[in-house]
Amino acid sequence: MKEVITFLNSLLNKDDILIVATSAGPDSMCLLHVLKNNFSNKIICAHVNHGVRNESNEEAEFLKKYCEDNNIIFEYMKIKEYHNNKFSESEGRRKRYQFFNELFKKYQAKYIMLAHHANDLEETILMRLVRGSNLKGYIGIPRINNHLIRPLLTLTKKEILLYNNENQIKYFNDYTNDDINYTRNRFRKNIIPLLEKENKDVHKKFIKFSEELEKYNNYVNKIVKEKIDNIYKDGIINIANLKKEDLFIQEKIIEYVIEDIQKDELFDINDKNKKDLLSLVNDSKNKQIDLGNGFIGRRSYNNLLIEKNNISDSYDYIYNDYIKINNYIIETINKSNEKSNYIIRLNSEDLSLPLHIRCMNSDDVMQIKNMKGKKKVNDIFKNAKIDLNIRKIYPVVVDSENRIIWLPGIKKSIFDKEISEKYDIILKYMEEKNE
Repeated sequence: MKEVITFLNSLLNKDDILIVATSAGPDSMCLLHVLKNNFSNKIICAHVNHGVRNESNEEAEFLKKYCEDNNIIFEYMKIKEYHNNKFSESEGRRKRYQFFNELFKKYQAKYIMLAHHANDLEETILMRLVRGSNLKGYIGIPRINNHLIRPLLTLTKKEILLYNNENQIKYFNDYTNDDINYTRNRFRKNIIPLLEKENKDVHKKFIKFSEELEKYNNYVNKIVKEKIDNIYKDGIINIANLKKEDLFIQEKIIEYVIEDIQKDELFDINDKNKKDLLSLVNDSKNKQIDLGNGFIGRRSYNNLLIEKNNISDSYDYIYNDYIKINNYIIETINKSNEKSNYIIRLNSEDLSLPLHIRCMNSDDVMQIKNMKGKKKVNDIFKNAKIDLNIRKIYPVVVDSENRIIWLPGIKKSIFDKEISEKYDIILKYMEEKNE
């Protein structure tokens, strides 16, 4: 424990506010005790009830009382529901870390302290070797990762339990840690003991392995950061510039973008997602792919974007003088001398009213003003270089007979009137810019 205290002394200033993730298990109670008894920092105990075990309520009450007795702020969250009403480790982890990060902002904390130990590191590395990961993933769980700190990472579980016994620290054992239906538990019970028979200090070898990989990863990240400004900006990857780089660097830049997104969103990516994103880079067509967790990857001409899939692509509204759909605004005005595609003049006698504003259908065709024959609306969008995702939500103005009157800002139909002709309706289109 002396090494842990030395590490914390080198890291902490007395005014640093600390969020301590505490389950009431032996590891987190050990960490809480070390911080409380050796440092004067303001501590916020963050406890998450996953709603899986009956004992969870008792553990929460114990922690609340412990914090009251030791002048520690207690913050509590209970996960009330899971996707499809089924508990999953990954979803529980995402919600747990989301809670920690909310507290981090609320208290303007310096660090989030986590109680992972050396055996956790061993298990994580082995699991990722078997499952497959990337350079950063094979590092396992770094001791310092921005504001996430793992002070106990050099200690084994046996050393933590010994400390708890010597200091008479009360803790709770989670029986699910013995359930071999969980992958991590199988590694803990079946694999780690075999490795310890070969070398009782094998955990130190895993720590060394992790530290070596972290050096390589930091070097690669340095190269990526030197190149990123020319490739990635405002959430958009420039495909032409990305393809100039070695495939390995391309992969690392995509990982960098994912991490940039994860500053505000909890979004996991797997090897298949990464391969699919690289396939978009090498495909000349505008496409999009589902990345899971509500995110999509899409190619738009020479750009690759990774973003939330929050666009509604199905609507049909009756128009009545003003409408705003997404960021698109169409309104009736009294007068204009403008002749651009952002204004249309209509004679109500030519139309079947009311007008409708809807999204594009795949079979839509339009008779463009001053052109013979009809043309597919999707082809009009393509020629105007309208992004594939934007086409799905772009407003299409039709009359009640579903005749396409106007593609605002792009093309007008044969129903448009000149200023010198008879008309009684003037529509104006604008796009509201996000600040």
